[in-house]
Amino acid sequence: MPRRALSLLALAALWACDDGTRGMDGTGPHGGGRHDVGSGPADALPQGGGRRRADRRRAAARRGRRAGRRRLGALEPMAPLPGLATVAGARLATSGTCALCHQNAPGAQAMRDEVGAGVAPFDLWMGSMMANSARDPLWRAVVSAEVAATPAAREAIEAKCTRCHAAAGNYESEAPSMALIDATDTAGHLARDGVTCTVCHGIEPDGLGTDDSFTGHWVIGDERVAYGPHAQPQARPMEMHTGITPRQGDHITDAALCGSCHTLLTDALTADGEATGHQLVEQATYLEWRNSRYPAANLTCQACHLPTMSAQGVPLQTAIARNPGGQDFPFVQPRAPYGRHVLVGGNTLVPRVLDTFRAVLNPQATPAAFATTVAAARAQLARAARLELMAARRDGDVIELPITVHNQAGHKLPSGIPTRRAWLRVTVRDAADAVVFDSGAHDAEGRLVADGAVLPSERADGPIQPHHQVIERADQVQIYASVMCDPDGVPTGRLLRAATYCQDDRLLPAGWRADHADGPRTAPVGTDDDPDFVAGQDTVTYRVAAPVGAGPYTVRARLLYQTLGARFAADLFAVDTPEIRQLRFFLQTVPALPEIIAEAELSVE
Repeated sequence: MPRRALSLLALAALWACDDGTRGMDGTGPHGGGRHDVGSGPADALPQGGGRRRADRRRAAARRGRRAGRRRLGALEPMAPLPGLATVAGARLATSGTCALCHQNAPGAQAMRDEVGAGVAPFDLWMGSMMANSARDPLWRAVVSAEVAATPAAREAIEAKCTRCHAAAGNYESEAPSMALIDATDTAGHLARDGVTCTVCHGIEPDGLGTDDSFTGHWVIGDERVAYGPHAQPQARPMEMHTGITPRQGDHITDAALCGSCHTLLTDALTADGEATGHQLVEQATYLEWRNSRYPAANLTCQACHLPTMSAQGVPLQTAIARNPGGQDFPFVQPRAPYGRHVLVGGNTLVPRVLDTFRAVLNPQATPAAFATTVAAARAQLARAARLELMAARRDGDVIELPITVHNQAGHKLPSGIPTRRAWLRVTVRDAADAVVFDSGAHDAEGRLVADGAVLPSERADGPIQPHHQVIERADQVQIYASVMCDPDGVPTGRLLRAATYCQDDRLLPAGWRADHADGPRTAPVGTDDDPDFVAGQDTVTYRVAAPVGAGPYTVRARLLYQTLGARFAADLFAVDTPEIRQLRFFLQTVPALPEIIAEAELSVE
């Protein structure tokens, strides 16, 4: 029996045994229902009549979600996605066209670093989220939730969302929609290739960096060209084999190119699809970078995400292509700079899901390519921040522990879609190695817990964990995240209901200024009372009961990152669509556990 058939049979056995009761949505024996601890922390709740109204709203929302959960279908994958063929549209082509010469081959020295390791663009790109943006089951689930919430706007939602996630297919299609991802025509193959080579390398410089270019409004010209950073490229081989002409374009290394998709403006809609008049900067990664110290230092998006250094930190200089027969072109000389197309952020969850469930999601990337991407993402996270444990102060039997988080990323941390969050986990152990304090602990599904109970703030209808300057209890956790609110000020997980942010205390990049042109669109929310929350860093003080006689105490601090935060997941999983059921099924095997960004230890008497 073919290997693919065996894989599908194994998946069938897995979902046949599942009873649909497990998941991050808080239902069933593995969910938050068994840890219902009542109302949240006192400092996370409004007071007086406002508190009573909020309680009533939350109770009504809980009843609605419980009713919705009873209607949720069984957790199972959808039909397998089609494979990927090498095709060309009127302007754009799939990555196989480029792999002909830009993939490593055993008989060629082109596209290798100083130790001979392969650094070919196709090989590094194919395991990235750019390559798999259309297959991304989290993105597909979120889009399905938006369509379910506002069905009248389906056509506009799907056209907008595929503009960047299924870019080439969207561009080549007369009626772009999510159906492209399952289609087997030319546009379908282009769509499944995600942010393919010919998209980024085919974008014209027109209007880049302006609002007109944001939300995927990049421009592809009338000619079949591929822009690169090098002067006088050897044009004939590419033209002969692909019909595409290589051309120098300085804008290919400009951050504004990335900003066309990494700045997303969303107009809020009612359930009937009517505009409310509110616009949310849903994703502002490019604007955050622009309002930082990095542009002045000439450190663009590409400097970190397409580094021109090898993994060993040596500047890359290599031939940028080999011939279709797998040998070196005799006339192609080594060039610099040469960008490693690793294209990673902090997402290790979705690449692992894609690899684990390849029988359903059908990526072209090999297991080795996904492993390379995950390792690169973890290395990227390790560079994103550092922790500084300041000198502890003792006040009788209480120790005060100031901890400063330094953001070393070129944008907010975390940045992008509000599914993401980071938080501080601080654990204190006494001389007998007993835990005396633990803020930021999580369970096996990535939900925050205190004393074994899931925090109420992890529920979609729970209280929002406030920004903290001082933490004294295990149920207080410093979370760096954005929480959206609808026009009435009620928290929401639906992107098209969001009018503003109820809270946004993601770490600011170094050099951020409120008076910058992008200041209003990148400003934090809910941090005004914390003078230690400033550009590039935040300091949180932990007050821990620690009697002198039980020391010395060991303090371990960790900054954790999660691609899919539990609160956002709970809100998403209350919606019943095939894409969401599929995502929940996947997460039973590959849970949304956090990654460590930074950690530090300190001994205190």
